[in-house]
Amino acid sequence: MKRLVIMLSVALGLFGCKTGEVLPTSVGEVNLQRYTGLWYDVASFPARFQKNCFCTTATYTLTDEGTVEVYNSCRKGGAQGKVSGIRGKAFAVKGSNNTKLKVQFFWPFRADYWIVKLDKDYQWAVVSTPGKNYLWILSRTPVMDEMVYNTIVDSLRAEHYDTGLLHRTPQLCK
Repeated sequence: MKRLVIMLSVALGLFGCKTGEVLPTSVGEVNLQRYTGLWYDVASFPARFQKNCFCTTATYTLTDEGTVEVYNSCRKGGAQGKVSGIRGKAFAVKGSNNTKLKVQFFWPFRADYWIVKLDKDYQWAVVSTPGKNYLWILSRTPVMDEMVYNTIVDSLRAEHYDTGLLHRTPQLCK
């Protein structure tokens, strides 16, 4: 039991919010049927599991059980590099109107996936975590309009995201 408490404390310290930090906001409601499909990673905070990735995409498929099948892929090393991918599941958090999901790639571990900004036509989205340690700007197209991108980044900066950490994801693959 003591070991479990220590592990939980470490996990909260690594993935939880920092003291005094404002939690990310989420959109009011997400229609998962409209959210499903292919998304391109336009920019994100660097993450170890995305190191050396080009042409990163996420594909979401709604299942009959009400969960979302997740397939993340990228090309390693360059636009013509070998495709690397991983499959998982996402579960909507009760009471969140589908704005907060838990994503599971390896049982029994689940990670937060909060949709914090969403275009009314579902053409772009911003995903983060409670501690703002991770951030992805997603688009339905490989290249996002620069004015739209800058508006998103400005709004994130106003919400105390460290936008200096954003790294554009090369999307030059065919």
